Amino acid sequence: MELALAHETMARWQFGVTTVYHFLFVPLTISLSVLTAGLQTAWVRTGKASYFKATKFWGKLFLINIAMGVVTGIVQEFQFGMNWSAYSRFVGDIFGAPLAMEALIAFFFESTFIGLWIFGWERLPRKIHLACIWMVSLGTVLSAYFILAANSWMQHPVGYRIGANGRAQLTDIGRVLFQNTTLVVVFHTLTAAFLTGGAFMVGIAAYQLRRQARLGETSSDKIASMRTSLRLGLVVTVVFGLGTAISGDSLGKVMFEQQPMKMAAAEALWDTAQPAPFSVFAYGNVSEGRNTIEISIPGLLSFLATGNFHDAVPGINNVQAQEKAKYGDLAPTYEPNIPTAFWGFRWMIGFGMTSFAVALAGLWLTRKRLWLAPEHRRAPDQMPLLMLTRNRELGPFLSTWAWRIAVLTLGFPLIANSWGWIFTETGRQPWSVYGLMTTADAVSPTVSVGEQLTSLIVFTLLYAVLAVVEVKLLVTYAKAGPTDEEPPSTDPTLRGGPSDDADKPLAFAY
Repeated sequence: MELALAHETMARWQFGVTTVYHFLFVPLTISLSVLTAGLQTAWVRTGKASYFKATKFWGKLFLINIAMGVVTGIVQEFQFGMNWSAYSRFVGDIFGAPLAMEALIAFFFESTFIGLWIFGWERLPRKIHLACIWMVSLGTVLSAYFILAANSWMQHPVGYRIGANGRAQLTDIGRVLFQNTTLVVVFHTLTAAFLTGGAFMVGIAAYQLRRQARLGETSSDKIASMRTSLRLGLVVTVVFGLGTAISGDSLGKVMFEQQPMKMAAAEALWDTAQPAPFSVFAYGNVSEGRNTIEISIPGLLSFLATGNFHDAVPGINNVQAQEKAKYGDLAPTYEPNIPTAFWGFRWMIGFGMTSFAVALAGLWLTRKRLWLAPEHRRAPDQMPLLMLTRNRELGPFLSTWAWRIAVLTLGFPLIANSWGWIFTETGRQPWSVYGLMTTADAVSPTVSVGEQLTSLIVFTLLYAVLAVVEVKLLVTYAKAGPTDEEPPSTDPTLRGGPSDDADKPLAFAY
């Protein structure tokens, strides 16, 4: 029994480490591809050099993220065959379908066009080159959709039947791809992705603007590109921060309907309450429901679960009894890890909404574009880049902290995303596929605990090295700032630019 528990625990830790690390890059890849495409569209339409510099700057950071995302994502595919072979045998006919679509359609779609975008700056006409980055953006969204459809099926299995061989067989791919669980999860994940990208843009643009002021930067195009980036990032963070809250509310109601235990665990609600409060903060033994200090909002959990402030929400003990009666002894307990669910849910909301609040304040503070005149750029301590107050004594102090907070906020949605996935996956326990297969039954019977531990250590160390490489690359290119490269003045369709030589070979011939 103890060996089986260690076997399952090691498998879960290994997949958890690789998944959380991989998902650090996914939301940035999705959002930066679209934001870069938007900036390039502005450059193609207006011809302004500031838009070109912003496109090249954010495009470079986007390419770093997508490369790391691809490298870290490949490992997960192997784990289905190694640590989770029992799971793959049981549901492979269903789970493999959206994953195959992701690989054959979305991945090759985005990889083809990203190659054209990287190497086509001097070779493709502007509008065709622009279309390439939009195709990449579409590919990243499609990729996310197919993977989330597979995960949503694990949360709420539909469109299947159990065959004569005892395995789950696909009967309706449309239900798998378009069930309400998939739609709300995709909505929530994409809005969170753009919240992440917006905050990332705000943080780096704020750093660059303050740095340019201190260095006495005189390039108006560089400053203009970062001003545009800051405002764009603030707008995106506010709009999609609100969208994340709305989509999260929709997802909470679907979650309560399909997985009531997860909703009860999110509040550590042990017994049914009507109305059910939501604890903003709690101190004490959450796992046993004994809190020394607790700050709650009455009826809020009822609203999150049902849309009504007065409805009842079943407690953990009540749902445990119901699931025990329904599923018997498939699992020793149907309770997830309560402290992880409780705090993960709050950290997800807290860090995500902090970036939204910072961006909302930033939009208000920059509403009149109170930028420095060029003659003040060499004295940032006396005349801050952004005037946050008309009080000349407090202005520099408040401005300094505003820039620091703006830079820090780029990491908040990344933390929120990680805790969101931890809550989503651990809150489903003990199920691998809800109501069909427990995690204990999904692990590979032939992989030893020693092999799992060895591969876990190797993956963790490898990812630590990759994290250093990733951060070093991002910091290096973020500090370097916008490019000094001038935008192409023409639409060359021939290698090396336009020519009167009719026999000059086409760029596409090589």
